[in-house]
Amino acid sequence: MAIFDDYKKYGACSVSPSLLWEYDLSDFDWWKSRKIVVQRILERGWLEDYYAGFNLYGGIEGFREIIKEIPFLSPRDMNFACIVFDLKKEDLKCYTRKLLRERLLNS
Repeated sequence: MAIFDDYKKYGACSVSPSLLWEYDLSDFDWWKSRKIVVQRILERGWLEDYYAGFNLYGGIEGFREIIKEIPFLSPRDMNFACIVFDLKKEDLKCYTRKLLRERLLNS
């Protein structure tokens, strides 16, 4: 993960408000909404947004665990997350939900 190795140097970063445009960030529960925040960072975030996410959610390992809980990601974002964060698709909730939906529709 060479691109994220120096994230600790960027402690003052914050998540771009444009990623969460429909929420009132003055009274936003960052922990309760962690799946939404991480999903938006994966879908549309800049490097600084990733750094802010790492700082908010316990480093790269904490961020990786939240990725596993996200209920929906596009195939492109799912592949990106698996490659960059060294995850298996089978570990992702969004992938297993997709397989279950396909299995149900094909039966």
